Amino acid sequence: MMTRSPLAPAAFPALPAIAGVTCRVARAHYKEWDRCDLSYVELAPGTSVAGVFTRNICCSSEVELGREQVKGGAGRALIVNAGNSNAFTGYRGREAVEQIMAQVAEHLGCAADEVFVSSTGVIGVPLPKDKARAGVAAALTAEPCSWEDFANAIGTTDTFAKGAHASAIVGGTTVQIAGVIKGSGMIAPDMATMLGYIFTDADVAPALLQDMLTRATGESFNAITVDSDTSTSDTVLLFATGAADHPRLTDWDDAGADALYAAIRQVALELAQLVVRDGEGATKFIEVQVDGAVSDESAKRVALAIANSPLVKTAVAGEDANWGRVVMAVGKAGEPADRDRLAIRFGDHMVAKDGLPIEGYDEAPVADHLKGQNIRIGVDLGLGEGRATVWTCDLTHGYISINADYRS
Repeated sequence: MMTRSPLAPAAFPALPAIAGVTCRVARAHYKEWDRCDLSYVELAPGTSVAGVFTRNICCSSEVELGREQVKGGAGRALIVNAGNSNAFTGYRGREAVEQIMAQVAEHLGCAADEVFVSSTGVIGVPLPKDKARAGVAAALTAEPCSWEDFANAIGTTDTFAKGAHASAIVGGTTVQIAGVIKGSGMIAPDMATMLGYIFTDADVAPALLQDMLTRATGESFNAITVDSDTSTSDTVLLFATGAADHPRLTDWDDAGADALYAAIRQVALELAQLVVRDGEGATKFIEVQVDGAVSDESAKRVALAIANSPLVKTAVAGEDANWGRVVMAVGKAGEPADRDRLAIRFGDHMVAKDGLPIEGYDEAPVADHLKGQNIRIGVDLGLGEGRATVWTCDLTHGYISINADYRS
């Protein structure tokens, strides 16, 4: 991996084992690198699955097939290829995915549409079917691996392995939730952003599981941005093995449904924020909170306009308290705003209110806040009750260096 992000956590978390989930990794040699780049997750029979996928029109065959597969609600296996996104590769790309699905299905004795495939990496290069076949064969017989091994194997420009976990009480039984994710660049919220996989031993009907994931996505994966670019391969899958001993959840009114959702949402939010903390070249983690909008949806669009602004992001990188750039971003968002009601703060320090700089404004404490790694930008539009929070990172020379050399 590349030099570890300064925003990375101290270590990979100790994720719990999830009954009915077994992870394995292997080397398919999709790129000239000395690491595992194919991951295989075997899931117990009866596992429910939910998924959210990129809305990018130029998506991969993996995404097209996955959208249809989740409608069946059942999952027995997951294959993740790293180093080649297999996007924009026509019929050859689809054949490679179907080959993988058939190979794993034969091994497990299940239907091919219960085998989910994701790929990440360079766009426009068909996934080599010979390498995929050999890699899958190696993975099917490999020794089980740790969550951290799995998280490392699915990465591309990631600088650290990303994982999160939580638990909940359902029907008097403690259920576990564990998730891993990859993502560092080409990150923008448009239904999933990156490749993320969440697993639980809870027993949940597919329809309810899908509703839980869709809701959680809005406040997590769809509330982050690194560079405003939405990948062709973005996928988040949620698997529930049903191994825990509790009555099956089929409706939001069932006892424990709210607790399980809260835990899934927590894991999703932690994973999403870890992606931002590994933003390509990032040195600052930025929270943008917008209040006083005419609606929550409007607040989110304003927040994203700020979070995606290269001028705002470079000012934060340079530790420059240039709040005028935040004003600019609010004004360009295309949402209701009133210059003379606008208030802006950095951290806990108000810098402008009612459309004017704060009288006697002292930039020193704001500059001190910007020297830290965790930056907070707050905006109050003064128009209504709408509010939203999104997370992003700064924009540095490192981002340019990584992406200028990405294919070499």
